[in-house]
Amino acid sequence: MHGAPRLTFPRATEYLWRTREKAYEDHRRKVQSAQPLVDTRAPLTFRHLQLKLKRLKLEEARLSIIQRDNHLLLEKVASVMRTRRQTDGKNDSMHRSRN
Repeated sequence: MHGAPRLTFPRATEYLWRTREKAYEDHRRKVQSAQPLVDTRAPLTFRHLQLKLKRLKLEEARLSIIQRDNHLLLEKVASVMRTRRQTDGKNDSMHRSRN
């Protein structure tokens, strides 16, 4: 008459089974409601660091200098075009030695 072993204390076994089942259910509930421990949100952005006013000011100054230089160059080209200077390609200056 060998077979499955018979438990001598059925009530104690049922108590242990219920205790383990309750512990497992508590564990499953905790796993389901667990929150992440690592913050994966994007970092905060600060407007004063993102806007970079100094860079904008320098860029504006650089563009104004370029605009001024372009205007002066345009005036010079227009002056040359108005006068229509004719050159004969000869250089009247004398070549002098530095010695």
